[in-house]
Amino acid sequence: MRHMPDEIALRTERPLLRPWRPEDRAPFAALNADPDVMEWFQGPLAEAQSNAFLDWIEQRFRENGWGYWAVEIPGVNPFIGFVGLSPADTTLGYPSVEIGWRLAAAHWGNGYAPEAALKALRFGFDHLRLDEIVSFTSVGNEKSRRVMAKIGMTRDPEDDFDHPRVPKTSHLAHHVLYRINRDAFAAGNRPSLV
Repeated sequence: MRHMPDEIALRTERPLLRPWRPEDRAPFAALNADPDVMEWFQGPLAEAQSNAFLDWIEQRFRENGWGYWAVEIPGVNPFIGFVGLSPADTTLGYPSVEIGWRLAAAHWGNGYAPEAALKALRFGFDHLRLDEIVSFTSVGNEKSRRVMAKIGMTRDPEDDFDHPRVPKTSHLAHHVLYRINRDAFAAGNRPSLV
């Protein structure tokens, strides 16, 4: 992977993926405290946990120049969540980069997640020169699984796994794994984004 020394923004037709700002902390904490948004995680985050997560995100940007970008819809909302890339080595047990997203529930169903995710995938393949990008979620998270399919990712049930940081007794433990490689992304065989 190439190191990207300066934080950059990624523009799509609607969402803007941009570096984080101090004023994003409060709406990010509200998003992370929403039980609907956090349904497929191990529960809502307290403000201190949300701030620690954002500190981690910002550290990745300082180190790499890329990561989970803040997402805004210019002229509509200055912050609706995040979309971006993150190393997934410790989760999967081998060198890998994950694409992930988390948007405020008020903005679900508008096609923002797949539109922004496609831009992040292009960045991963064109600028970071990745060969493959993965995504994973709890088996029951149909919303995220639909986004994965919309952006051209595919699943082999043989790749599904139990998340190492989720208790094995939890209904959230078993995860599905989706993948897309550079060639499949370039071929562009994707359903409509909306």
